[in-house]
Amino acid sequence: MNNYTSTGIEGLDTILNGGFPVGSTVLLDGAPGTGKTILGMQFLYEGANLHNENGIYITFEEFPDQIYKDMKSFGWDLKALEKESKLRVVCMSPEILVEQMKHPNGLFDQLVKEINCKRVVIDSLNLFHFGINDQVEKRKIIYTLRNILRKYNLTTLLIHEQTSLHKEEIPFVSYVVDGVIRLSLQAHIEIYRKRTLEVLKMRGCRIIEGEHIYRLNESGVYLIPALSMLEDIMITEDQKALTTGIPSLDRLVCGGIPKGSTFILDTNSKANYKYLTASIGASRINAGENCIFLMSSLTTISEVEDLYKLYGIDMKELVRLKKIYFFEHYNRPVPEGYESAVIHVNHLNDDEFKGFIKEKMAPIIIESLERGENWFVYYDLNTLVSQRGKEFMNSFFAEEVAHTSAAGISMLALCNFKEMGIETASFLERTSNGVFQTWVDGNYQYFQVNKSPYGNMSHPLIVENIHSKPYIRLV
Repeated sequence: MNNYTSTGIEGLDTILNGGFPVGSTVLLDGAPGTGKTILGMQFLYEGANLHNENGIYITFEEFPDQIYKDMKSFGWDLKALEKESKLRVVCMSPEILVEQMKHPNGLFDQLVKEINCKRVVIDSLNLFHFGINDQVEKRKIIYTLRNILRKYNLTTLLIHEQTSLHKEEIPFVSYVVDGVIRLSLQAHIEIYRKRTLEVLKMRGCRIIEGEHIYRLNESGVYLIPALSMLEDIMITEDQKALTTGIPSLDRLVCGGIPKGSTFILDTNSKANYKYLTASIGASRINAGENCIFLMSSLTTISEVEDLYKLYGIDMKELVRLKKIYFFEHYNRPVPEGYESAVIHVNHLNDDEFKGFIKEKMAPIIIESLERGENWFVYYDLNTLVSQRGKEFMNSFFAEEVAHTSAAGISMLALCNFKEMGIETASFLERTSNGVFQTWVDGNYQYFQVNKSPYGNMSHPLIVENIHSKPYIRLV
């Protein structure tokens, strides 16, 4: 099992799921002005100051006094750390460094032992190659450097200045090192420039992929992980989440779907969403919740019965116990044993439909809630739109979210944002607490969390079909 050490930057620790693997050698690549030196010194300063991991900063260009002065603006008193033998700032040539590192009792060995060094930053890798044209010799030097650093089990940042002259060095070095981090400075909305950090590689880490925005402020590098939003305190506070039945999805939504929340699944007819919705529904039923299903034109009650049977759910038994109801907008035959649970609403106009919910169903639910029971609602919003129109669906859905949330009832709503149109889709997204999306692209189906009560979202994941419950896996 790998041990991790903090990078000194909270957001970077987050996207690395803990920090740098102890003893790893990481290439920090970026153009001039991206903050490589600041990040490197922050790694050393925070390590020595907060984690009792002393460090050495080796520079081939800057004199220590200039580094002390530059870092003072971030509140980092490097001289104080040096007096405490927690940090060393050393200026030497690459040739002397390599020579001393090879020597068993050389200067490098003495420095490491003198302060019980755990972290090293070397600035910069480019100068190791300066004046060397032979590629074999370049590689030999990098291998030597990496092997010595590993021998001492030092967690190391190798800073590399990204220039057009040195692009060919990166592919080779990236194979040798354990991790590669790239800092970029990009044009953004014409007026601003955007600083982004991307972890291209990190052995032993499950990373959050993508470009993450960072700022250089009075405390150093401040990184904000991509797809990070504010937590919805009103929903998550004191709310216990129930599993979705899909472990990989539970991890994305911090354990499951909170009681009283409304999630929307945005999908279309090409995507196979039945295992996703059935797994969530079955988990609620297994937790003892009563259910209401608003049926779609594409799925019959018999098909629902067969599907839920895969998850160990006996629908007819739920009907017998009066724990499930089906709203049916289509004049279809009712399977034997379901007569008492199927409510045909196709003959009701909009006002009558709302009246039925308020006058007939609400008392049943309220009485059940007073007995300490819980409810789960599954609505096919596409059916509401096709049978009653967008205007009705919008007002009805908003009212239902308000009522179910107040009663602690969880809801999963199926819809197709593309068919709904931008305005309606935007309204539904704002009204709900969470949004899932699944779609097909070529030969693969994808899934993404676009919104959640906990503020976290995800990158697109592949939906893999498997042969046992829950019958899908998100990869």
